[in-house]
Amino acid sequence: MKTEVLQVKGMSCGHCVSSVEGAVKEAGGAAKVDLADGKVTVEFDEAKLSLQTIKEAIEEQGYDVV
Repeated sequence: MKTEVLQVKGMSCGHCVSSVEGAVKEAGGAAKVDLADGKVTVEFDEAKLSLQTIKEAIEEQGYDVV
């Protein structure tokens, strides 16, 4: 399993946390959102899922991965 920390802009509430964590889970990974720092720690199996796919899943929810 690989772990990456992403800086994500636009998150401000519990709904944002649920949206981001749900999108990553649906893509096949796991996420933990740190709302105060605007960071998302993602864990995924590189053989099954790419970091780019995770970024796209988050961006599809309306947030910006920087």
